[in-house]
Amino acid sequence: MLKTATFAACHFSVAFGVAYLLTGSVGVSGLLAVVEPLVNTVAYHFHEKVWDAVRARRGIARPDRRLGPAH
Repeated sequence: MLKTATFAACHFSVAFGVAYLLTGSVGVSGLLAVVEPLVNTVAYHFHEKVWDAVRARRGIARPDRRLGPAH
C-alpha cells in the first residue's frame, strides 16, 4: 500500500504540473491533479488484481510478493 501511496503522490504532482502548463489555471490544475490520478490509482489497483489472477492461472508467482518482510 505504501508503494501505491507514493505512486499517487508522484502522479498528483505530475498531473498538476502538466495541467498548469496547459491551462495556466491553479484551480483547474488542482482539480485535475486530484481527480485524474485518483481515478488512475484506483484503476491501477484493479489492473494489478487482474494481472495477479492471470499470473495465478498460469502458475507464475509475482516477484514482489515473495515470503518474508515487505520490501
